[in-house]
Amino acid sequence: MIRAVRVLPPLLLAAALLTGCGTEKAGSADSGAPAGAGTAPTDAGTAPADQAELAAKAKALGMAPELVYVTDAPGFTLAQQSVGVQGDDGFSAAYTDRTGAVIHLYTDHLRYAGQHEYEVVEKDCVVWLEGEGGVSGAVLGKALRAVHRPTAGELDTLLPTLDPAFTDGEPVQRGDLPTNGDGGPPDNSVPTPGL
Repeated sequence: MIRAVRVLPPLLLAAALLTGCGTEKAGSADSGAPAGAGTAPTDAGTAPADQAELAAKAKALGMAPELVYVTDAPGFTLAQQSVGVQGDDGFSAAYTDRTGAVIHLYTDHLRYAGQHEYEVVEKDCVVWLEGEGGVSGAVLGKALRAVHRPTAGELDTLLPTLDPAFTDGEPVQRGDLPTNGDGGPPDNSVPTPGL
């Protein structure tokens, strides 16, 4: 019995010391670990888009590369067919959800700043959002705070690589027209009875 009493105090002391362990978060200032320790490495899809690639794709579509911005809105996805030019060389895109609600994103030069309820000025342009189909102001506000330049992962979806046949400045050759003109106007006459 005496032997058990001698071992019990060191065990209680060890248990008491261990209860204080594990209360610090990885990366906290007190832990001594560098900031960001324990976090997943940066995903390649979140890296900034290659500016030369962005410029080439945007210019081929008639957009100023510096006016291309995107957003994130929970439950909304980019409608690829909506991506296009806004005004002279601005950018526009639409994000839809499963209910049919739409968030429209537009960008243009600073001459349009101060004219929209949900807008943010980014460098030399203004980005504004408009909702359709019951999009709340809270959702538009969150989407506005998430406005950013496209990442490498977003660029391929946003501005897919164009077919060189459509970007070389030459008209597309159809191949279904006669080589010596268009064959003349169609004959739409109605036969006259008795002739």
